[in-house]
Amino acid sequence: MLSRQVMKHFHVEKPWSQAGYYETERLAQFREDVIDAIIHGHLIAVSGPVGVGKTMMVNRLQDQIRADRKIIVARSLSVDKHRVTLPALVTALFLDLSGKPEMKLPAQSERRERLLQAAVRKARKPIALFIDEAHDLNVSTLNGLKRLREVISAGGGTLSIVLVGHPRLQNDLRRATMEEIGHRTSKFEFSSIGDERREFMSWILEQCLEDGVEPSDVFEDAAQEHLADRLSTPLQYIEHLDRAFADAYRMGADKVTRAIVEETISAGLDDLDARLARIGYGPKALSELTDARIPEIRRFLKGRLDAERTDELATMMRKAGLPI
Repeated sequence: MLSRQVMKHFHVEKPWSQAGYYETERLAQFREDVIDAIIHGHLIAVSGPVGVGKTMMVNRLQDQIRADRKIIVARSLSVDKHRVTLPALVTALFLDLSGKPEMKLPAQSERRERLLQAAVRKARKPIALFIDEAHDLNVSTLNGLKRLREVISAGGGTLSIVLVGHPRLQNDLRRATMEEIGHRTSKFEFSSIGDERREFMSWILEQCLEDGVEPSDVFEDAAQEHLADRLSTPLQYIEHLDRAFADAYRMGADKVTRAIVEETISAGLDDLDARLARIGYGPKALSELTDARIPEIRRFLKGRLDAERTDELATMMRKAGLPI
């Protein structure tokens, strides 16, 4: 975050994170497509890389759904998704349907599911259960969610489940071993900026600079072009705008130049380990995918593995849909 002195020097009125929501016709259509899938009771997977703005998009989507009053929103708030079980997700549904956080649920699963059927029928609206960080759910929980939808449908209700996570979620759902749930999932890939990176660069500066200050007054056009060429997510823009303005201030400059931007670009921004981490594949996930030990994965990512083993691991990753 920029210091108050830097913000004043460059006429920055508010932090980049407070710029608002970058709305385009493409993103509005994306939300409408997801809402249509929810209305029809689909199992839905929305994926996007780290920092792309999934949480902000989902919050806006939920606000739109609540305003329309045609769908009831339920959310799983559990932080540790690795340990989330189906009963915990059923509890989330009950709590949001009832609006009673102190509600006691039956311990016996048969009675619990029948009560849930009755609660959904009583609501007389489709229910949308949103689960963030869904790439961390285990296979048995994902399969359980499929069965839960079937139970609700058999009871005369409509339940949509919206899984939100990294692109690893999409890759996992495409695996042959996940066919039972993967083939029943409507998949959406979210990109907040897409090909509009230069437009986004201008937009975020315009939103946060003081009235009457043009982006080019404090940030050279060539510097904007270079940053837009290298970055792809709002989170990257926020970080690198902070770096560029802070460095320009230390140098006593009145404007961010291309030379300054080139110096502030994160070292390793385009390295293989960074690119894979953004889509949900850290060393542990790669180890599970390839059955290789984590130290070996680390050597692979740093280019320190022998050529034969490197080719073997790279082939396995490509087959799993990774951009190697």
